[in-house]
Amino acid sequence: MTQVDDPILETRQSSSGGSWDIEQVQRRTVRTLLASQMCGGIGLVAGYSVTALLADDITGSKTLAGLAAASLSIGAAIASFPLARIMARSGRRPGLLTGYVLASIGAFLAVLAAITRQFVFLPVGVALVGIGNATNMATRYAAADLAKPERRASTIGLVVAATTIGSGFGSLVSLSVFDPIGRSVGLPDYAGSFLTGALLFLVAGAIVEVRLRPDPLVVAGGVGTGAQDTRLPFRTALGLILGNAKARLAVLAMMVSQATMVGTMTLTPLHMNDGGQSNGAISIMLFSHIIGMYAFSPLVGRLADQYGRYPMLVLSGVLCVVGALWAGFTPPEGFVGITGGQTVIGFSWCFGVIAASGLLTEAFPVEQRASVQGAGDMCMMAFGAVAGISAGAIVAYRSYLDLNLAAAILGVILVFAVALSLLTATKDRRRDPFVFAVSPVPDR
Repeated sequence: MTQVDDPILETRQSSSGGSWDIEQVQRRTVRTLLASQMCGGIGLVAGYSVTALLADDITGSKTLAGLAAASLSIGAAIASFPLARIMARSGRRPGLLTGYVLASIGAFLAVLAAITRQFVFLPVGVALVGIGNATNMATRYAAADLAKPERRASTIGLVVAATTIGSGFGSLVSLSVFDPIGRSVGLPDYAGSFLTGALLFLVAGAIVEVRLRPDPLVVAGGVGTGAQDTRLPFRTALGLILGNAKARLAVLAMMVSQATMVGTMTLTPLHMNDGGQSNGAISIMLFSHIIGMYAFSPLVGRLADQYGRYPMLVLSGVLCVVGALWAGFTPPEGFVGITGGQTVIGFSWCFGVIAASGLLTEAFPVEQRASVQGAGDMCMMAFGAVAGISAGAIVAYRSYLDLNLAAAILGVILVFAVALSLLTATKDRRRDPFVFAVSPVPDR
């Protein structure tokens, strides 16, 4: 066998005594994840795009509408680490399948909320749908398990791009196609979107169960067997992150990216609705925002591999400031400004999450990655949930502009954090040049 970088082999022995061709397994893995992401993306956005509207329709409260929408991030935050524990114990496939099935159950609960007009079913259901969001996000790490280091961010970007087709399509047709189809068969407003999402989450789970074989994390050697348990407790995984400069910056970047995206997007549909804009305009805004998040992710991944993670994180912070200010200073009836600002925020999320995911993955050995990645995603989703919950209160008691100003401040914090990391690395290199000549500090 020929040794290659980190610590993937050209071929690896299977438990049955045969061997796996790593490149062939990786191609099959990526194709499978692309297909599941498309279905999972449609399922997620089809329901999420109408969550705040359904909540407002049931309760008439923007605060409760914000809470319902934020439940997606709450569910994703709660589920991220337990899903990672399943993957660390048994591989990527069982974890992804579990996540998609639970998301489907959640979407059915949201349908029940629309039918019964009982608000309590909606945040619970959307929280379970949020597990589908955590599952979709976990696929980027599954794609990176067998990727070569110099292709890691590019591979993450490619899989994230699959969400463009799913989420973009879902945002365009949720209100214009899925919802009318639901009404045509006797379902109330917005139920058709959630029902479609429930079915597509099941399809995504079936794709993973049938096609994700062999399991990429098993092939990479990241699943514990007997003598070595790779399931780290959350406290241990978080301690590893806090003790690693790369990982700290990566998780901070993911938290900022998620919080600014969720916080501003949670109330934007209602803000546009207050300005008298149509459902079609809201759908186009969502589609444009999602295009910003996902469509250029392969390019962002290549840029992160070629020019380094740190410049991409700086660019993420700058784009966050620009997008938030553009959307925030646009009046509610201003379609172009709000759509443009939210699209730029989508770009910010893309640069931040892809660069940070690559940075976090390369900071730890393979046997620690699943648990550490889960802990990082849990922090990211939890911060997004806090932002989503806060968004409703900020808009209710202050304004949509103040919400976007808060997002802009987070973007500035990210830029300063990257600068501080680079400054600290430079000082450490000057203080002990021999250590860094052997094991250089990340200058990328």
